[in-house]
Amino acid sequence: MPARPRPYGARAAATLLAGALLLITAPSAPAAPAAPAGARTGATAAAAPDAVRVNQLGYLPNGPKRATVVTTATTALPWQLRDATGAVAASGTTVVRGADAASGDSTHLVDFSSYRGRGTGYTLTVDGRVSHPFDIRADLYDGLRADTMNFFYQQRSGIPIEASLAGGAAYARPAGHLGVAPNQGDTAVPCQAGVCDYARDVRGGWYDAGDHGKYVVNGGISVWQTVNSFERARRAGHQAALGDATLRVPERGNRVPDVLDEARWELEFLMRMQVPEGKPHAGMAFHKIHDAQWTGLPTRPEQDSQPRELHAPSTAATLNLAAATAQCARVFAPYDKAFAARCLASARRAWSAAKAEPDVLAPDSDATGGGAYGDARVGDEFYWAAAELYATTGERRYRDAVTSSPFHTSADAFTPVGFAWADTAALGRITLATVPNGLATADQARVRASVVSAADGYLAAMGRQGYAVPLPADGYVWGSNGQVANNASVIAVAYELTGQRRYRDGALEALDYLLGRNALGQSYVSGYGEQASRNQHHRFWAHQADASLPNPPAGSLAGGPDSALQDPVAQEKLVGCAAAKCYIDDIGSYSTNEVAINWNAPLAWLAAFAAER
Repeated sequence: MPARPRPYGARAAATLLAGALLLITAPSAPAAPAAPAGARTGATAAAAPDAVRVNQLGYLPNGPKRATVVTTATTALPWQLRDATGAVAASGTTVVRGADAASGDSTHLVDFSSYRGRGTGYTLTVDGRVSHPFDIRADLYDGLRADTMNFFYQQRSGIPIEASLAGGAAYARPAGHLGVAPNQGDTAVPCQAGVCDYARDVRGGWYDAGDHGKYVVNGGISVWQTVNSFERARRAGHQAALGDATLRVPERGNRVPDVLDEARWELEFLMRMQVPEGKPHAGMAFHKIHDAQWTGLPTRPEQDSQPRELHAPSTAATLNLAAATAQCARVFAPYDKAFAARCLASARRAWSAAKAEPDVLAPDSDATGGGAYGDARVGDEFYWAAAELYATTGERRYRDAVTSSPFHTSADAFTPVGFAWADTAALGRITLATVPNGLATADQARVRASVVSAADGYLAAMGRQGYAVPLPADGYVWGSNGQVANNASVIAVAYELTGQRRYRDGALEALDYLLGRNALGQSYVSGYGEQASRNQHHRFWAHQADASLPNPPAGSLAGGPDSALQDPVAQEKLVGCAAAKCYIDDIGSYSTNEVAINWNAPLAWLAAFAAER
């Protein structure tokens, strides 16, 4: 396949830069208050993190337990694992790893996986330096599983967010974008000039990231991962953990798994974005809906007074709709046959529309008021959508679309940096590898082998690094933490396919990175760890910009290091940073510290996998 620029993260950096610069410097945004005395800001964390890096949440009793030590020592050092009383629970010597290319650190490895005790308040001491405290317990990830999913409830548009479900009064808010003043949508949203001559009801769905836009291509991959999490758990016999009355959602008690209730909120929105019959481009999906101009920071959703606009349909959006709704039809069928039938009808219409208009591309220039999400190559989306439709229906026309796609056999379906909203062929491979289908036995074996081979590549990358990150040293792109979680999910799927423990260990070790075993000693998940991100870029969870507003709720994943330094705060504060250290916990650093549904979705997937017992 021809090479092309690959945008990652919440949106392509180049498309956001101009609009986001205005956003950060908007007159309505008050200056950030000074940090309290003793507070550890992102800048100071980047300058002087702790030397013994651990998963600040902890470790599973039957999982890998590794830590990284930053030291220039060239010989092994003694280490001690101490329990909450200070007693030595285990001891040993480090393994010298040497230079870590992405961080510039000299590192040693501590491996205490053989310790099977349980408790809270453990610390690891190496050469007189002590780690943050952590737990070792079987239910370690239960809270993270719930909180990462609650992120989506709190990102809902078009519904009041209730204090009892959101974690307190600070997070409660009225429904946003229901046409109640000062909002001007989303119940009757007109198109941009020249796109259409009618208005659409596109209420609901999830706000995409720190802004109030809703984008079909990012919504598609995010809802797919959410539903796939349940589908994988059901295959493994662990679906009860994501079942009815397990999450904090208003639909509890309706006999539908809560994770599917949450996904439905987005799926309903995606189907509202489909062009109706009798209109030009019928069956296609509008690419996105957002404000006509960038809103200032902070702006609560219900206080957004900007006009809202539908943007032109695109083939990529249409295929995202087809893939997500085809998956919906398969997974929802045991719980709501009528909704599943609606999803399948929408998927078929979208597929036919995309086949009729296969090259309607969203331009990178459409970046005023929201991200462009431009994508110049849609063959991967055709492959993904065909795979989902085939897995759901078994129909020959979709099988033929799968087997004739170059992505069915190409080597770049899985890449070192990993799949993302603009690179979705891997999702088709995962579905074909895990969902029973009628592919020839040899073909299915080859597809499964490709998933395992990709996982081997990510494990090899982890093995070459001091912090065991499933990314190459040059893979610290916008949204790098999302890429870590995506690649970890591939490793976890390899565990499902093979049963080999090293794949489970690798997926869990990737969580260690996100929760503090990294070049900054920073947990990138709010509410988890003593040095956790708390000033992510968001218009409502914006305490750093307005003390009356909350910090992000627990379970919100920061975008992570971005070596390109694509916002003014990063460009000022992080000059000369090593790639793995190009992060700052500042609300103004949207290229390193924004939240987004397509980063929390794989984290939620991974947390659910890790929580299974």
